[in-house]
Amino acid sequence: MADVQLRDIRKSFGKVETIHGVSLDIRDREFVVFVGPSGCGKSTLLRLIAGLEDITSGDLTIDGQRVNALPPAKRGIAMVFQSYALYPHMTAYENMAFGLQLAKQGKDAIDQAVRKAADILELTPLLDRLPKEMSGGQRQRVAIGRAIVRDPKVFLFDEPLSNLDAALRVQTRLEIAKLHQEMAATMIYVTHDQVEAMTLADKIVVLRDGHVEQVGAPLDLYHRPRNLFVAGFIGSPQMNFIETKVTAVEEGGVRCALPGGGDILALVSGADLRAGETVTLGMRPEHFVADGGQPLNGRIDVVEQLGESHFIHLDLPDGQRLVARAPGDASVRAGEQIAVTLDGAQCHVFHKNGLAAARL
Repeated sequence: MADVQLRDIRKSFGKVETIHGVSLDIRDREFVVFVGPSGCGKSTLLRLIAGLEDITSGDLTIDGQRVNALPPAKRGIAMVFQSYALYPHMTAYENMAFGLQLAKQGKDAIDQAVRKAADILELTPLLDRLPKEMSGGQRQRVAIGRAIVRDPKVFLFDEPLSNLDAALRVQTRLEIAKLHQEMAATMIYVTHDQVEAMTLADKIVVLRDGHVEQVGAPLDLYHRPRNLFVAGFIGSPQMNFIETKVTAVEEGGVRCALPGGGDILALVSGADLRAGETVTLGMRPEHFVADGGQPLNGRIDVVEQLGESHFIHLDLPDGQRLVARAPGDASVRAGEQIAVTLDGAQCHVFHKNGLAAARL
């Protein structure tokens, strides 16, 4: 496997620049996920690494070799696309073997590679089936197997689960995670689904409008988002945001006003903040506590019952809304008035420019 390095990578289509000076270090055997909303540039960046799009400027190296001018076949990569792209008249075995046959590899070597990949992906009983005789998840595993047999330096995945139903997405996601553990492979994975990003990645790259917003381990991004965009994108349901003002800056944190009266001490740095300044207070749905914090009153608009928990959608006195997570046995109904309690130790504060105040 191999390291992948991007240095000031830019991509323009005509006069329009879509990737704006991206620099990244992807270590050998690392599972890196590019995540962001539609149109953020994540698939374009993956295609630049694959060689399916030309790099306008910057340097891309794979295993220490600059590959900007190399065609895809010589970059040591294998790509799994959103569509399975299997030959309908070929069996699973033949689909997986086809690329090796084109490369003029020997029959025994091809058979060994295909059967090894089939064993890893639990496809051995399906090798004689045509694509039409397999489920969507099985077809996607064949597509992954076709990549494995090439023994690439780097695996690239472009939203491989988006065509699967919910149950198959979970199953195939687990299979990809297991594949990474077994093969100790360098993998770069594109998705718009932040749950996939959180569960699969060693490192997440959050993109917006062709820029990198933040790079880090999943839990680092979850607990210490760099800005409002990352805070709102990572997490499901997303972080709650309340527009408010600073009432005081103290040695132990920043005190912020709450809708309906009262305030809360958020344990964040008060550097560059002052009383009266407008900020955004952020808190995740699971960070409301039963007692010991600052109560916040609201009217329940909707209750989403998930079994083990409820998501309570609240309308606050000033018209703002938030979502709180409650135990599954909580007795709550739409239309009721309720007081939820904030834990200041878990609150985030964002400056007017969207950047997060450092957590203490």
